[in-house]
Amino acid sequence: MRLVEHPLPGSLPNLLGQPPAEAVSLVWLGQAGFVLDGGGHRVVIDPYLSDSLSEKYRGTRFPHDRLMPAPVASEAIRHVTAVLATHAHTDHLDPGTLPALLDANPLAVLVAPASAAEVAVARAGIGPDRLRLLDSGDHLRIAPRLAVTATRAAHETLERDDQGRYRFLGFAVHLAGATVFHSGDTVPFEGQTEEVQALGADLALLPVNGRDETRRASGIPGNLTVEEAVMFARRAEIPSVIAHHFGLFDFNTVPRATVEAVAAALTDLQLAPARIGAIYRLEQEAT
Repeated sequence: MRLVEHPLPGSLPNLLGQPPAEAVSLVWLGQAGFVLDGGGHRVVIDPYLSDSLSEKYRGTRFPHDRLMPAPVASEAIRHVTAVLATHAHTDHLDPGTLPALLDANPLAVLVAPASAAEVAVARAGIGPDRLRLLDSGDHLRIAPRLAVTATRAAHETLERDDQGRYRFLGFAVHLAGATVFHSGDTVPFEGQTEEVQALGADLALLPVNGRDETRRASGIPGNLTVEEAVMFARRAEIPSVIAHHFGLFDFNTVPRATVEAVAAALTDLQLAPARIGAIYRLEQEAT
């Protein structure tokens, strides 16, 4: 399958208010957030559509003010089968986004790390019957044509809770004959690419805001660099990547031009810098 970027057909709220189609497509919500459609299902991954972090950190060294507005209101996203949260950081498991999103989609389930069970229920405002918990290596069948496999992630280390469950996960979403891998927030670690390669992903969604000692010393864990994301995809034999997790907070980003320059120089794989106002489709290669 080949990743193809198209202009968004109309407004994002209008698109996400309609039922999902059969073909596999994605739109970016900013930061690590995506809406993935395919096989008649809609999956929302790591949505951060509020200003809850700005409110939490107002007046501090890192105020978390948005550099881009939320492209859609939580309640405007309809026909959702599942919402996935890769870990418990607020820009991935957001109390300002999840209650309205799940209230607007009463049949949707929330998939989260087992290590974050209590915080997931509290932030989402749902009963435990709507929660599906995974640890690394677990496989969850949500519907006949929709399943999720969990992998390890290291943000910036491979952390476990007191029961040995991983705090940070990646999710491979299997739908409509395709596999889309969202790594969650992660840096490279031993065994990572072999674990992901076994999934046979058609597309990877990888964070590229990097990391440095200044952020680390302030308690802000980092992610892959753009170059590391490219190496990750090569080693895991994933032909296409959408680079994300940039452009939202001024203290924790990378210039879009940097991502675009790396993408333009590649000849062996596709690297698309995530863009609001675009829709990404996985299309069959011409024969």
